[in-house]
Amino acid sequence: MANNHRTIGSILKGIWTHSLSIVTMFTFPYFVTVFFHRLRGVKIGKGTRISRNVILDDHNPELITIGKNVAITTRVVVLCHQRDLTKYSVGDDAMSFPFKEERVIIKDNVHIGIGSIIMPGVTIGEGAIIGAGSVVTKDIPPYCVAVGVPAKVIRYFNENK
Repeated sequence: MANNHRTIGSILKGIWTHSLSIVTMFTFPYFVTVFFHRLRGVKIGKGTRISRNVILDDHNPELITIGKNVAITTRVVVLCHQRDLTKYSVGDDAMSFPFKEERVIIKDNVHIGIGSIIMPGVTIGEGAIIGAGSVVTKDIPPYCVAVGVPAKVIRYFNENK
């Protein structure tokens, strides 16, 4: 089960990242929002636009890498942690289980539609488009459209020639 002991350092880090996360809810234009997410530890490439009301994991923002020229629209949630319920059984308290933490990588030129959720351990390939309201639970290949719950690829793009 979980070890719920926290250090002063982890508490202060949590206060810092959560406080900056709240500030990002009220910032504009995009480059200001991106600036505050970078202060939180998120790796973000040039030309990326992150709307207000986007939640980038408060627990481990440093596990998020976002490429260049990415568009993340409003109410998107990117998570890098979730409960490890591999040993969960009837009668257990799910909240007593530890978190498993995994990176999220969003490659260059990705567009993530309104209200989508990106789960831990996912890589979204270059040029992919994630439809509004999708829940991305597995890697998404480059240059495709993925939609739904869970997100599934519905179209691939060809090279323009």
